[in-house]
Amino acid sequence: MMKIALVGAGGKMGCRIADNLRKGSREVRYIEIHPDGIARLAERGITPVKLEDGAKDADIIVLAVPDTAIGKLAEEIVPLMKAGSMMMVLDPAAAYLGKLPSREDIAYFVAHPCHPPVFNDEVTPEAKRDFFGGVAAKQAIVCALMQGVDADYERGESVAREMYSPVMRSHRITVEQMAMLEPAMAETISSMMVTVLGEAMEEAVNRGVPYEAAKDFMLGHINIQLGIVFEKVNPFSDACLVAIDYGRKFMIKEGWKNLYNEDKLYEQIDMMLHPQKMKDLKIEG
Repeated sequence: MMKIALVGAGGKMGCRIADNLRKGSREVRYIEIHPDGIARLAERGITPVKLEDGAKDADIIVLAVPDTAIGKLAEEIVPLMKAGSMMMVLDPAAAYLGKLPSREDIAYFVAHPCHPPVFNDEVTPEAKRDFFGGVAAKQAIVCALMQGVDADYERGESVAREMYSPVMRSHRITVEQMAMLEPAMAETISSMMVTVLGEAMEEAVNRGVPYEAAKDFMLGHINIQLGIVFEKVNPFSDACLVAIDYGRKFMIKEGWKNLYNEDKLYEQIDMMLHPQKMKDLKIEG
């Protein structure tokens, strides 16, 4: 039986993963030191174990902890791991920056959820409100084998499918490609743009539009816009294309796609792991 050690088991993501792993047949050791996390595990009838007890003979060690803690925690855990075991992280940041210790006889695996898509076939209230996934709504996942052999990928993906269940698709990509997806595409670009959409709606409200009217209008139009761009349901009207071009010239600077360049990817992730550096960041243009 595969033995899994879940580090950070009482956190938000850790609890989601713990709930799903408990449905399977694997032996899971739950590791948590924060009082709030220990309390959340207690609500589930789970008693955490010490790090050294849970990690020393585990086949896979999952780090469900903040990105900023992975480097230091990995330095503590990797020496405890048995040969042939695997460390799994849930975000490419630390792996991309080279924060995982060098050790040739273990595997490194990265698995991240895509989250339930906007366009889906969910019908139950629980699934419709499961925005993050891992509870009731189906989602895809992306997986990357940073170090190891194909057999390592297969066992890592099998555990990732259980962790993020229900999973409808799994995509094998590289750590570098995952960094393009997050943070570049999903956080630096799309999350930033969504916050701008929220600010645009609030500005309309500040200028006198009733809140509920502005919200209904914004969310309804976002639904159409996503359908046009991603599902090709219909083209934008000629007048809308003019407005899009006007808005692009007013708001978007040339060269924004350079955010996918290797140096900018590194810079984005470095800023996320060391947020104090943001105050000294200078953007040209």
